[in-house]
Amino acid sequence: MRYQALVMAVTAALGMTAAQAAEPIEIIKPVKITEPEKVELGKMLYFEPRLSKSGFISCNSCHNLSMGGVDALPTSIGHAWQEGPINSPTVLNADYMLAQFWDGRAKDLKEQAAGPIANPKEMGFTHELASETVASMPAYRARFKQVYGSEEVNIDRITDAIAAFEKTLVTPNSAFDKYLEGDKKAISAEAKAGYQLFKDKGCVACHNGPAVGGTMYMKMGLIKPFHTDNPAEGRKGVTGKEADKMVFKVPTLRNIELTYPYFHDGSVWNLEEAVNTMSDIQLGQKLTEKETQEMVAFLKSLTGEQPKVELPILPPSNKDTPRPVPFGK
Repeated sequence: MRYQALVMAVTAALGMTAAQAAEPIEIIKPVKITEPEKVELGKMLYFEPRLSKSGFISCNSCHNLSMGGVDALPTSIGHAWQEGPINSPTVLNADYMLAQFWDGRAKDLKEQAAGPIANPKEMGFTHELASETVASMPAYRARFKQVYGSEEVNIDRITDAIAAFEKTLVTPNSAFDKYLEGDKKAISAEAKAGYQLFKDKGCVACHNGPAVGGTMYMKMGLIKPFHTDNPAEGRKGVTGKEADKMVFKVPTLRNIELTYPYFHDGSVWNLEEAVNTMSDIQLGQKLTEKETQEMVAFLKSLTGEQPKVELPILPPSNKDTPRPVPFGK
């Protein structure tokens, strides 16, 4: 009785019903913005192509907010048309992840934001030149003073602001969330059957929580090897341990119908194939065609309201702004 009372008290404090608390997937809540000025500055920097050496690539280039927070390419296109090393994960609901990047090498969104700017295969710049570029524009300096108390522009502040904006990019009110909230007509009978399969087959062991993933690392090819030409080694590149080869952060399944192509190598373009591949190599099971369609119907019910983002008007460059080098000369 005491245990039941404790559970009821905890779920009530978290704003959950007992039925919701029993589910492996949690509802995505709408964001509450507490620092609007910082978020607005972060949005400007997120769309700022002058953070790249070419003056052409921004955060939004690879994490396009009009396309589910991805670029819909197997791997992203970097500076001087270089082929990126790995599929670009969605930025939507990224704050729910235990770490950032497929291999988890960045502990949070702020640390992640710094990586691509200085990566020669991505934005191809340096942190110092990126800061100098932003600081050259009076309108930016004024915003930094408003948010941070001084006009100083540095990579720590740039990434802090970008992270503040990215934390607002959540996708609440999916059909599935409405179902969890008690509206049993919010999803189809096919999607309900797919969700039951998702639980019965064991998918929830990795794909759980608010983002339906992102809470743990797992080997890609747990039961059978995953064959790929992509050179990424997963967590091994961070830890140096052979046991971590092909171990990646479990991706979110929120908005999964928008975030193709799938897997770290971007090798699969449709959900049906992705579902069957995972069932085979991770679970050692084969789904029937009916089960596949039910699972896909459930996954599509995880698509939430996309962030409504008004494009920022960025300050103009001036004589003090470093010139872009778009063609690698």
